[in-house]
Amino acid sequence: MIILGIETTAHTFGVGIITSEGKVLANVIDMYKNDKGGIHPTEAKEHHIKNADRVINEALQSAGIKMEDIDLISFSQGPGLPPCLVVGMEKAKELSKKYDIPLVGVNHCIAHLEIGKLMCKCKDPVLLYVSGANTQVIAYEGKKYRIFGETLDMGVGNFIDTFARHVGIGFPGGPKIEELAKSGKFIEIPYIVKGMDISVSGILTFLKQKYDKGEKIENLAYSLQETVFPMLVETAERAIAHCDKKELVLGGGVACNKRLQEMCKIMCKERNADFFVHENKVLVDNGLMIAWLGYLARKNAVKKLSDIDIKPNWRTDEVSVNW
Repeated sequence: MIILGIETTAHTFGVGIITSEGKVLANVIDMYKNDKGGIHPTEAKEHHIKNADRVINEALQSAGIKMEDIDLISFSQGPGLPPCLVVGMEKAKELSKKYDIPLVGVNHCIAHLEIGKLMCKCKDPVLLYVSGANTQVIAYEGKKYRIFGETLDMGVGNFIDTFARHVGIGFPGGPKIEELAKSGKFIEIPYIVKGMDISVSGILTFLKQKYDKGEKIENLAYSLQETVFPMLVETAERAIAHCDKKELVLGGGVACNKRLQEMCKIMCKERNADFFVHENKVLVDNGLMIAWLGYLARKNAVKKLSDIDIKPNWRTDEVSVNW
């Protein structure tokens, strides 16, 4: 079986093609960017509409196949920005109808976990999922993927991007903050962990105030990473202990940060757990993970397209895991 996946939850229009054996045939990404602000949903939507057909064709060419060779189409049904989600759903429905291919909508968050399991060949991990809008510690318990810890206010990626926007370094801010941090020095900032959850909105306010009073951006970038990343690692470690797991997978766009990876690796080594992180092109939002989860959730595929709609607020623990 060959599966095509379409990802459009936020800034990325991605198309991935994979086989039921887990062989990657294509993974093409086109990301909306700007120099001044964050994600403007309407602009991101227009970006996706403009680039959809080109990205799909590039993925098919990269895989060396035609749409007639596709057995299943999968798309990111939620959670995400509604204008962006609609573009992916409508394109998926269009292809499904034109080529008479079954269609399945999947949960974006769980897709990050399942592609991590596939790529890293782990069996029963805790996932530390850190992206723009989502920050969750997830593990499989009781026939569902459960959220054992999460942000109480905003995702760490959005937190970083909002701070980056405040200091004028554009979107996405994560890679620029990581680079600036290399030459910074530590200053004490709030550390907020509540049980297995974290909070970052107060930290954001603190960082903005420090910057406005003249603190060097390099010092703030360094302190941000050396405070917020340990918060994430602490909650992940607590979930590993609580669930009695032996594996940690890192996923989401923020997971590309080498310092976060290093901290996770150290923690896992100290508690004799295995740490896994895959290549950046699969950590960020991509269609490949949507395609793979589509295969796993193929029992949910439909041909009656009117039955399918987007789910902007679809939580990880609301998904019925029937694979």
